[in-house]
Amino acid sequence: MAIDVETKDCTALGDAELAEMADLCTEGPSRYEAGMLSKQAESWVLITLARDNGKLKGFSFSTLERIGGTPSVIIGLASLKRTAKRDSVLKAMMADQLRRAVLAFPDEDVLVGARFASKSGYEAYRSLSDIVPRPGYVATGEERAWGRRLAKRFGIENGTYDERTFTVRGDDAYPLCLDHDSQKPEKLDPGLDEVFAPVNQARGDSLIAFGWALADDLVKLA
Repeated sequence: MAIDVETKDCTALGDAELAEMADLCTEGPSRYEAGMLSKQAESWVLITLARDNGKLKGFSFSTLERIGGTPSVIIGLASLKRTAKRDSVLKAMMADQLRRAVLAFPDEDVLVGARFASKSGYEAYRSLSDIVPRPGYVATGEERAWGRRLAKRFGIENGTYDERTFTVRGDDAYPLCLDHDSQKPEKLDPGLDEVFAPVNQARGDSLIAFGWALADDLVKLA
């Protein structure tokens, strides 16, 4: 059965859906609780829910906005159930968020930003171009500036973000990031191990990364 994806305003989230989301998180490392998820619903504009046979398999908070005039999709807290279809669930959720981006920003390249706890998160960026940070690449000054802008957008406290490594120092709790565990980590670029070397997962560190969804690619989703 096909994965059913719905994106709607966070104001439309009900208590039953928040409870479903919290139940999903109990099976992963994030352990996000309903109360905290409710606060996230107040901080973000959109929620994407992915279901398989009526059962919730993944969700993602996000917003469509312009940062300094640049059209952007900012992905907040997200989590996927560790099932055999989780890679497909992630792909479906990203496709729906990008489809909304092309409707909001037609004929424009769109920046996509998120936080990741591990290299598995990079699977969300498979369709993007010019991802930063990436293996074997030294970020430009403007790209580091984008890292700072995104850190500010995520509400990162001063002194906890390292613009050279794009990492956020944790507070001994699981970070508010895109929580995903790849089914096939061996297919990920091995160079990502070096990119994530500064990330102390035990401390709750995360990495801010962004990439570009090109207008020519987005129009196919419209």
